[in-house]
This record gives sequence, C-alpha cells and structure tokens, in this order.
Amino acid sequence: MFSFLKILARNLILGPSTDPFPHGETFTPEGLRGKIRFDASACVGCRMCEHVCAAGAIRIEETADKSGLEFVLWHNSCAFCGLCEHYCQTKAIRLTEDWHMAHRQEEKYGYVEKGVVGYVPCSRCGDPMVPVAPQLMKIAYRETNRDIEKLRDLCPDCRLKQSVGGR
Repeated sequence: MFSFLKILARNLILGPSTDPFPHGETFTPEGLRGKIRFDASACVGCRMCEHVCAAGAIRIEETADKSGLEFVLWHNSCAFCGLCEHYCQTKAIRLTEDWHMAHRQEEKYGYVEKGVVGYVPCSRCGDPMVPVAPQLMKIAYRETNRDIEKLRDLCPDCRLKQSVGGR
C-alpha cells in the first residue's frame, strides 16, 4: 500500500509519464526499423533482396519496355525484418526510421516503394546490361585503375572474354 502511494505522489508531482503522441511531439528510438528507401543508382540487380524477403514484399522484374529492372516493395507486406538491407552489398536498400505509415484502406495497393534500374549498352557488343554501381566497384576492388574501369562498361560475357583473353 505504501509503494502505491509513493508512485501516486510521484505521478502527481511529475505529471503523466506516457508519450503525448498523437497530440504532441514524440521521439523515434534509435535503430527503429521504418519505411524502406531504395536507391536505384546503387542497385546491381542481383535480386538477393527479393530472395531473402521473408514476407515476399519485394519484387524485381524487367520493365514492360525492356529498358531496365523495376524494383517494387509493398510496405503493407513488409515485416521490417531488415534482411534485405543486411544482404544488399551495395546498400541500395536502407531501412529508415520513418514510422509514419498510416494510410487509407483504399490506398493500400499503392503504398509501395518503387525504383527503376535502367539498362545501359555494353561498350563492346551493345547488349543491354545493368550498370555496375560504383559501390560494387569499391567493394570488389577498393581502388580502381584504368583497366578496371574498362571492365565496368562491359557485359558479363564481354568482361569474361576481356579478363581471360586480355583483349
């Protein structure tokens, strides 16, 4: 009984200890897993995020006009597990601390994160390919030189020929 009175007295002196949200400002805990952001310039189209997505919320498909790859993430299906961010080597996927995801029911099918990774032509054969992101070059080679930069503009087949044949 005495401990209850002690808590009551403390609450009367200090005021409410609950968060004032939604009627006031609130805080976001550090490390909170919120909305996902996609950076198409860093994506290399490896599809690892699609593979590890526990909820099946990520889909990567070729665009209808075959000009690149379209990344689509359904926020309503996402479990915010963070596997996509963890396995994305180039950090094209980032979980933000933005937890504001209230939306109307009729908007649920449009509540997505989208991005398009446009194809570029191979500098040797002209076949369309996903561009090699600078982040991937940094991971693979740390420092690049002119010979390595030449490989960046080649499709995998031409890159293999260049690497093996040296031409």
